[in-house]
Amino acid sequence: MKAIRWIRNTNADSVVYYKLQHSIKTRFLRFVPLDWNPNGRIGMRIEAYGCAYKSEVADFDGKSFLLYRFNPKATTALKDIISLKFKTSQRDGILLHREGQNGDHITLALAHGKLSLLVNIGDAKMYSADAQINITLGSLLDDQHWHSVLIEHFNNQVNFTVDKHTHHFHAKGEFNYLDLDYELSFGGIPMPGKSGILPWKNFHGCFENLYYNGVNIIDLAKRHKPQINIMGNVSFFCSEPPIIPVTFLNSNSYLALPGTSGQDEVSISFQFRTWNNEGLLLSSKLYQTSGGLLMYLSDGKVKLSFYKPGKGQSDITAGAGLNNGQWHSVSLSAKKNHVSLIVDNDASSSTHASIPIQILSGDTYYFGGCPTNTNSSECKNPFGHFLGCMKQISIDSNSIDLISVQENSVGNFSDLQIDLCGIIDRCLPNYCEHGGECSQTWNSFYCNCANTGYMGATCHSSIYEQSCEAYKHRGNTSGFYYIDSDGSGPLGPFLVYCNMTDTTWTVVQHNNTELTRVKSANRENPHTVFFKYAASSEQLQATINHAEHCEQELAYHCRKSRLSNKQDGIPFSWWIGKINETQTYWGGSAPDVQKCACGIQGSCIDSQHDCNCDADRNEWTNDTGLLSYKEHLPVTGLFITDTDRPNSEAAYKLGPLLCQGDREFWNAASFNTEASYLHFPTFHGELSADVSFFFKTTASSGVFLENLGIKDFIRIELHSPSEVTLSFDVGNGPNEITVQSPSPLNDNQWHFVKAERNIKEASLQVDQLPQRTHTASADGHIRLQLNSQLFVGGTASRQKGFLGCIRSLHLNGAALDLEERAKITPGVKPGCPGHCSSYGNLCHNGGKCTERYSGFSCDCTFSAYAGPFCKKEISAYFGSGYSLTYNFHDTYSLAKNSSSHAASFHPDMTLIREAISFTFRTTRIPSLLLYVSSFYKEYISIILAKNGDLQIRYKLDSHQDPDIFSINFKSMADGQFHHVKIKREEAKLFVEVDQNERMKFFLSSDTQFNAVKSLTLGKILAENSDVDPDTMKANSQGFVGCLSSVQFNHIAPLKAALDHSSSVPVTVKGHLTDFNCGSLTGADSTSGEATHSLADHSGPIDEGEPLANALRSDSAIIGGVIAVVIFILLCIAAIAVRIYKKKSVYNKKEVKGSENEDSAETALKSELSVQNTVNENQKEYFF
Repeated sequence: MKAIRWIRNTNADSVVYYKLQHSIKTRFLRFVPLDWNPNGRIGMRIEAYGCAYKSEVADFDGKSFLLYRFNPKATTALKDIISLKFKTSQRDGILLHREGQNGDHITLALAHGKLSLLVNIGDAKMYSADAQINITLGSLLDDQHWHSVLIEHFNNQVNFTVDKHTHHFHAKGEFNYLDLDYELSFGGIPMPGKSGILPWKNFHGCFENLYYNGVNIIDLAKRHKPQINIMGNVSFFCSEPPIIPVTFLNSNSYLALPGTSGQDEVSISFQFRTWNNEGLLLSSKLYQTSGGLLMYLSDGKVKLSFYKPGKGQSDITAGAGLNNGQWHSVSLSAKKNHVSLIVDNDASSSTHASIPIQILSGDTYYFGGCPTNTNSSECKNPFGHFLGCMKQISIDSNSIDLISVQENSVGNFSDLQIDLCGIIDRCLPNYCEHGGECSQTWNSFYCNCANTGYMGATCHSSIYEQSCEAYKHRGNTSGFYYIDSDGSGPLGPFLVYCNMTDTTWTVVQHNNTELTRVKSANRENPHTVFFKYAASSEQLQATINHAEHCEQELAYHCRKSRLSNKQDGIPFSWWIGKINETQTYWGGSAPDVQKCACGIQGSCIDSQHDCNCDADRNEWTNDTGLLSYKEHLPVTGLFITDTDRPNSEAAYKLGPLLCQGDREFWNAASFNTEASYLHFPTFHGELSADVSFFFKTTASSGVFLENLGIKDFIRIELHSPSEVTLSFDVGNGPNEITVQSPSPLNDNQWHFVKAERNIKEASLQVDQLPQRTHTASADGHIRLQLNSQLFVGGTASRQKGFLGCIRSLHLNGAALDLEERAKITPGVKPGCPGHCSSYGNLCHNGGKCTERYSGFSCDCTFSAYAGPFCKKEISAYFGSGYSLTYNFHDTYSLAKNSSSHAASFHPDMTLIREAISFTFRTTRIPSLLLYVSSFYKEYISIILAKNGDLQIRYKLDSHQDPDIFSINFKSMADGQFHHVKIKREEAKLFVEVDQNERMKFFLSSDTQFNAVKSLTLGKILAENSDVDPDTMKANSQGFVGCLSSVQFNHIAPLKAALDHSSSVPVTVKGHLTDFNCGSLTGADSTSGEATHSLADHSGPIDEGEPLANALRSDSAIIGGVIAVVIFILLCIAAIAVRIYKKKSVYNKKEVKGSENEDSAETALKSELSVQNTVNENQKEYFF
């Protein structure tokens, strides 16, 4: 809509002409007088002049059509253009049809008020599903208004346009397969039709200006040219009789029409269309009673109710799904107590019934609603008002003239639009994104986002993170996750494996990860393989672009099979990268070097060649390495040509695509002055826009970003220390949404902001605070039109600038490179240090957060746990006689000259506090769980007593008996996991077991633990007569079971023992290895994500030898298959044993007496062994 200002005339006689520079097409003109002649009376005279317009019209009566036969020499199969206008009141009908042999045809037809273009290749040529095309455009095209259609076909590109809405598609060769006759029919199908399968009716309505490749078809028909056959009654003027509709606009709308009272027969019919599934259609009081009849929509069905005081209500239902926006007819006939209700003239939608009420007609029928000032007995409406259109109303077989109603000659009405059906298809165009399903009512539309992977009012925002890095910094651990690389962009989510190590690896699998053997390939008949990934090429491209580094391992095993060819320069084997370019360099090399890894390292088996395989030896070797040039990844194909000579053979294996990190997640800029800002191109988010970023600051206010238009704008700012505000205007006036935080946001920690604006609503969310929304006006402006630069960290006026850091800024899913722009902008620096203040809470169990330029890491050195967040439990199984001793004295000797915490343990050290924690699982009693000794015959022992009680013994005075503290909830030798936490502060001792309430005890002896010597798990090997008898007896049994996550102050003895690279002096007796004791705490939950084990490595595993034995013969492969089958059977048997043993263990109430200990211990060990075996298998194999 464009406003034009004119100067008015100054008197009543003169004429002022204004000629527009360009002609316009419009249905309405609005004139707004800005002032009046001060010397005359108010008056206005306007004439509008149209352009020259030629109109050729044809009227089809629903039984007629035109048949046009053309000269094949005058046309070309590569180009066709068809244009026309039509109007009709019928929702179905054929506009155009062309067919040929074997069922081939092209058809343009109205179906349920929408226009469909169908291209069908007959059964004899149905090469694929792509051979069938069905494109639908438009809606409510049966509204008696003119609609324009244009079909353009150039080669295989087709443009289909209805009322300026165009669908472009590529026909992929279907038109080349079509075998069509040289004739076209308009308005119907020649009878009998060759296809015989089209169910549509002939067209009933008018055509205007029908052209086929520039030929005026209607003009030829009017002149009775031989190329045109007129079939049936076709007239050349639009004679369609006008049908007057009426629109019920709101809750005040109603139409009251008179009836003849006192008759024992009632006959009413009308047609209606609506999107609402409920509303009153008709209400009338019966003659001389307080009863009446009600016809209404309920759940998209027509229901008819007769009510009368003292008698039960009689309900009749007919039809279904009548709120689909189509015209539906309703016919009510009632005589005495017999009622008939018919919907859409369909017998299956008809209902006939007898009711216990004698029907006598009233004097007034109310359609659509009731007047507000009418007695409720005259018009009753408990169902809500009808919003929609009606037409062809008939009462007692008399058609109602709605023009007479409009002139107040008949009946009464309020808030109606007469002679217009104002229905709007709010799902056209469909503003639901990403495949969301649109539904609507009269006033609004709704998007069903189920199973799309997106959320919001228009399914705009992805429910998934954009990378594994983002999942990791939500605290998630390794597992399968859906990622959406471009957020709210067009690319959908896809499944990857996120390997959360110190760095984050994204693993994308393909369809051929096995070692594959190749024989009998040559240049004329190469072995070709193409790899299909669990993501599209566009999704892979986005993931690779985001990553800091990507790699893919390619292994080529060979025996007399070469890769390169120095003689003629044509390689024997090559691979294809992402852009279908041939690559001849191999793993470990660079693109411009054209070598293998051994050639770069100078380690090839033949120094005259740059690849091991080029030595062409009659023995197995390999060229294996990482391809890490991102612009060429992933590998999409492999060609092998040199395996057809005697004894020539090869095998290849391509690993998954591995990508590390996410550059965009940590892309940040620091704004050091209020006048500093970054500027970017205009943000284009006319119909839907989302902005997300992290910020941290100590300032009380500042603008994060701003983009302006002529009147429209969008701005996000820190309005106060605890408020973030989104402001915007799309032409309906400024709007503002504010989220208020209960705690200050200028605390120099990272906070997350996400704002979204679409045509239905705007929303703002900060961190995990409740989202605030603002609903858009139903019929206002919807486009956000911006034209200035986008300012980040400031405004165009350079006021209210932002001081602090902004990170990971995304607009509609696309990241802005803040760091690159900051490098060339005064007052702004790339990057932003200090991530531990925000993410340090992700480091658990005593892990220490360590700063990095891009992110942070958790240092688990002084934690009993491992993993990226110090949440992985370190466990080991202790067999009979196993012992682990951690020597504090030796640790001091090693560390006394360092700053290590271990240096605090030395012979003269006195402890007045300890923090001890561990998890155990056993069935053996008595058992020694933990023992700490000193040089002064003082000790701490933690044992399981004979009755299964947990006992903690402190002997801090060598001249007194130990203090003994017993915890006797139940026997803890029950084969279940038990978590123990012990904390001492001088004489106070706090003990927490499992989830039970913490207990408090007091030491009666000394509070100083002097000269700590060693810590022992399992059995004490050194002879020690200074411990009490119960501890000695427990030590004689040692410990048999599982210990996990053992911590004594900052020392993790079990972790130190299992870390073979550690120099800490630990003495171990027995085969102690890292052992998965099963799920202990559930700490590694991935927030409901279904995860499965995959390889735990962050990079490729070295294959070692070329598996020559496995490749040497078919018998070896068969033997391998048999071995795998046997392995699977053994696993099944082991699991069965585990289940059986588990039942035999857990069904017992408590372990009593040594006669049951051996069997219980065997069951526990068996169970743990099976668990560990299964877990290890999960680590190594991916099915």
